[in-house]
Amino acid sequence: MNLMLKYQVAMNVLCNDIDTLINEYVNKYNYNPVNHTEHRIKTLKSAYDKLDRKGYELTDANLFEQVRDMVGYRIICNFLSEVPDVVKMIEGSKQLRIISRKDYITHPKETGYLSYHLIVEVPIYLSTGVEYIKAEIQIRTLAMNFWAALDHKIQYKFPDEAIPQEVSDELYDISMKVRDLDNRMVLLNDIMNKYKK
Repeated sequence: MNLMLKYQVAMNVLCNDIDTLINEYVNKYNYNPVNHTEHRIKTLKSAYDKLDRKGYELTDANLFEQVRDMVGYRIICNFLSEVPDVVKMIEGSKQLRIISRKDYITHPKETGYLSYHLIVEVPIYLSTGVEYIKAEIQIRTLAMNFWAALDHKIQYKFPDEAIPQEVSDELYDISMKVRDLDNRMVLLNDIMNKYKK
């Protein structure tokens, strides 16, 4: 089977599994911690650029082994306090195998990037047997997603050169303000829940 087709099948399996996990959570707790989800399959050009940057030969074998985020899935939560709940939800999947995790919320990147990343293996069932395809799941808040979208735009404005220090400093400062905003929103949610009781 064509490699890109395998990624498409893996995306379908991943979307169905996460949809089921979210629906089970909502049914159990009568509350949805997920504001919305996004997903994509990385283009071949983008994947080969990544291989090139890492110094690998541009082959399908290297693509399969070295690019762990060909299949990308993002879960956006309303509140920071919901991120651990969503991580637990995914840990409870009987299909997905978590092979690594990075907590950029507790330990932000130097740029100020905040998010929780999981690399998972997604089973796809072929006539030749089961294959496991790697996928990246990012879990973040609305505020983090807003910052990351702007950071992505800024990165494209400086494709072949380092981002000026002044811009980097400002981005990092805004990221820390996003973190403060997320913490305040958690407090606000706690206040609202007190009144609902």
